[in-house]
Formats: sequence, structure tokens, C-alpha cells
Amino acid sequence: MKMELKGLLKLVVVMGVVVGGCRGDVNSFRDCYAKCFIFCMIEPDKSLCTCTTQCLKECIFPSLPSATTMTVHPHTQNLAYCKLGCATSLCSNFSKPQNPDGKNVESCVGSCSNKCIMSYSSSPP
Repeated sequence: MKMELKGLLKLVVVMGVVVGGCRGDVNSFRDCYAKCFIFCMIEPDKSLCTCTTQCLKECIFPSLPSATTMTVHPHTQNLAYCKLGCATSLCSNFSKPQNPDGKNVESCVGSCSNKCIMSYSSSPP
């Protein structure tokens, strides 16, 4: 029964990617996280914790600006690491093996962005 469920889940994911691929690329954190999480959880050696951490990292860091921008604004990378740390500790508990809950994770990660920006904007230069 468990193998049949995994087979069905793989089929649903593949169909979702095919149909979703017609709409264009991943365009939001929620889409990125949900796709990453579902594909990660299909892998037999991956745990819930591994998948949430991996997908938070993959979906937060693509939004980092170029190296040129980072030399002009050196706190940019620190803000991204702050956001990743906050998201890992506060947002990873929303996802369950059967449901990435991208909407709540996205909202939580957004609140992390605000916390990190406030933290870095109030610190001395």
C-alpha cells in the first residue's frame, strides 16, 4: 500500500510539473518551496527536517542580488543569512510530509524578512 501511495504521489507531482510548466517558471517563494519540498520528500533518504532546510535555503538564496550590488550594500548577504536562520527556526514546522503548506511558510518567511531588516537597520553601521 505504501509503495502504491508513493507511485501515485510521483504521478501527481510529474503531472503538476508538466501542467505547471505550461504556465511559466517558478514565480514566487511559495511555488519554489512547494515544488522543492514535494520532490525532496519523494526521495527515500530525505527527512522532513532535511527537506524543509534544503528548500528554505534554495528558495531564499536565489533572490540574493548580484556580487556587484553586495559590494555596494555589504549587509545584503547578512540579511539573507538572517532570513534563512529565522525561517529555519520559525517556519519549518508548518510543512508536513504530505503537505508543504507553502502559503503559511511564505507568510512566515516574509515576517522574517521584516524582522531582519528592522534588526539590521537599527544596528550601528
